[in-house]
Amino acid sequence: MPVEDVFRRRGLVMPTGRIERGRVREGDEVELVGLGGATAHVTGIDAGERPVGEACAGMNVGLLLRGVVAEAFARGQVLAAPGSVDAHAGFAADITLLSEEHGGAEVRTGERLQFHIRTAVVSGVVTSTEDTDALRPLHKGAVTVTLEQPVALEEGQSFAFRHHGRAAGSGTVTRLAHPLDLRVG
Repeated sequence: MPVEDVFRRRGLVMPTGRIERGRVREGDEVELVGLGGATAHVTGIDAGERPVGEACAGMNVGLLLRGVVAEAFARGQVLAAPGSVDAHAGFAADITLLSEEHGGAEVRTGERLQFHIRTAVVSGVVTSTEDTDALRPLHKGAVTVTLEQPVALEEGQSFAFRHHGRAAGSGTVTRLAHPLDLRVG
């Protein structure tokens, strides 16, 4: 579940978000994946201001957690079953640039872009893995990305990116690199 926001309720921390896959139940242990990760126990699940015993993919929920402080959370981190997903600072991807009319612009090797991955927004440097050092609007290409900070990533993960503050394209992670073990027990 990508973290969208964090609240305090009944003396506990309650991150909110939409569950992407699987299910979570009261009593489960969850791991906060991303910079400064931690583990916590689910003591309650709120779905639209009503408590439920479990929640599954597609539901927007708040998870009441014990064993973690609110300051450990930031938008863009992911709550998951322990060990099911890791934070990465780099990846290979196939990208498609938008047309110039829709904000697309030439993207050159070494340029810094803003990557939107789930609810995270993080800067990173793009490098073309093809015979060219620049990708033009409406073109597709293979690149590697080095992020300024690690985020929860998986192969097949989709993302969008911005160039000079404008939407520039989208992509799909094809290979992960630089796994970081950021779990704090």
